Amino acid sequence: MSSSGLKKLKPEIKSWAASAPILVDVAMGRKPADMVVRNGRLVSVYSGEIVAGIDIAIVEGRFAYVGHDATHCIGATTKVVDAEGRYLVPGLCDAHMHVESGMVTVTEFTRAVVPHGTTSMFIDPHEIANVLGLEGVRLMHDEAMAMPVNVYVQMPSCVPSAPGLENGGAEIGAAEVLEAMSWPNIIGLGEVMNFPGVANNDPTMRGVIDATMNAGKTVGGHYASPDLGRAFHGYVAGGPEDDHEGTRAEDAIARVRQGMRAMLRLGSAWYDVATQVKAITEQGLDSRNFILCTDDSHSGTLVHDGHMDRVVRHAIAQGLKPVTAIQMATINTAQHFRLEREIGSITPGRRADFLIVSDLSALTIERVYGRGVLLAEQGKLVADIAPYEYPAKAKNTVKLGRKFSAQDFDIKSPKPTKNVTARVIGVIENQAPTRALEAELSVSDGIVQMDRRNDVCQIALVERHRGTGQVTNAFVSGFGYTLDCALASTVAHDSHHIIAVGTNKDDMAKAVNRLGEIGGGVVLYSKGRELACVEMPIAGLMSDERAEVVAAKADKLVKAMAAMGCTLNNAYMQHSLLALVVIPELRISDIGLVDVRSFEKVDLFL
Repeated sequence: MSSSGLKKLKPEIKSWAASAPILVDVAMGRKPADMVVRNGRLVSVYSGEIVAGIDIAIVEGRFAYVGHDATHCIGATTKVVDAEGRYLVPGLCDAHMHVESGMVTVTEFTRAVVPHGTTSMFIDPHEIANVLGLEGVRLMHDEAMAMPVNVYVQMPSCVPSAPGLENGGAEIGAAEVLEAMSWPNIIGLGEVMNFPGVANNDPTMRGVIDATMNAGKTVGGHYASPDLGRAFHGYVAGGPEDDHEGTRAEDAIARVRQGMRAMLRLGSAWYDVATQVKAITEQGLDSRNFILCTDDSHSGTLVHDGHMDRVVRHAIAQGLKPVTAIQMATINTAQHFRLEREIGSITPGRRADFLIVSDLSALTIERVYGRGVLLAEQGKLVADIAPYEYPAKAKNTVKLGRKFSAQDFDIKSPKPTKNVTARVIGVIENQAPTRALEAELSVSDGIVQMDRRNDVCQIALVERHRGTGQVTNAFVSGFGYTLDCALASTVAHDSHHIIAVGTNKDDMAKAVNRLGEIGGGVVLYSKGRELACVEMPIAGLMSDERAEVVAAKADKLVKAMAAMGCTLNNAYMQHSLLALVVIPELRISDIGLVDVRSFEKVDLFL
């Protein structure tokens, strides 16, 4: 035992081929298993059955025997666990997610989610890629390989996400993707967000997709348009194999009919399972090509509400049979990423990642095993996952170039008048898309005024990668702030400049300047006073503190935002996506306002 009382882990595992001789010997009773779990009710994701009276025998981190009696596998050194009729469930897989959205490192994210039954994650580190480029991806790739569970990495595909419409801190092209495909833990290509580029045979998009396809790896999709016509068909023909951006049943149906996997997400702020799961529960589609994921979960959700267990429970509540929901979070994911012979089921040869569950519908997880080692029990981590240090070059990435004042956020009227009509970004609760709204705003001394009574406040994007001092100003609606305040964050998908949203320009300036002092994060000011702060010094995206500490700070932030009048569920997540210029309808970037329906810069005033 370590000084903390937790078990030390060795994350290495031999290949199935290397372990096959001893797996056979254990299955035949010629050698003892490391562990035997007796008297379980097997959730068979291959047959869709629940089979009672099953024993499983494990050796070298893999399942050797799955059958009705494993007495012959037990030796003097074998650890025997009595499941007492509880369910044996494969470890859960998150098919698409961004660790950075948890505000923590891969290590801390793993510590937070393992007690919730997640033993496999497919992470797309395109957030850190937009700040540190290929070097940042390698840092997270190497950290992922040190984990005692399976953390596979998808190589970011769109850095920047929309060339010509934003400028980030780095660029990734076909050469970088080709290089990454040779890394041991790269499982495929991350979400291809530039869907017009794919449909129009953009050379960069073709280069990154071709490099992945030629490597025999999975191409992740991201088609964030409601248009299911010619552009959608062109996108599918270009190679993406899945998509998590659907919000309607018809979106899921269209993707599956075209041979894609429909990924249904339930993150901290994206609630897209209930509508799309109707494709199965009401339309009767085959569930084999539907997959569950989270996409974005912040630390508060992970610590308090759960991870993939939360998604599975939610899917069951929407009418899915428990076994079907579990299939969508295990074997369906494994098959999609060509990992069926490694993860996703409790069957011989596969990694011994499994859960002991007392109530299947409620998915009450009592124990979590990864590679045959007990990792968590009764919702608590019992294994020691060593901290992972990031180098100094991954920090101090916030370069403002100057101090900002309230006047930097003045928006001048385009003409001498008392009123102007402005375009306004409209936030949609629990969804990633926004609306393109319009509002009539008053002008005072040549400066366009916010309209707090009608929930129109100001948004600013401040360049933070090169220290140019550039500010882009616009308007946003939907947060509900009623008091003087400003929230600023260096997490601003995907180019990760600073986004500040506020009702008071002096607070906006103070919040932005504070982020420069602490090296990144998210901070809330009101009347010149700091109300809450989550420091994220690693690329301005991740904290180097424990997940529980970060969650506590995030909780304080959420409560402070509510005290300012904010009514949105998980408003911080909505805030962080306001610069994501690949999801309709209206966004802000360092070049100005972007109408994502036409992929064009538009004027702030009509």
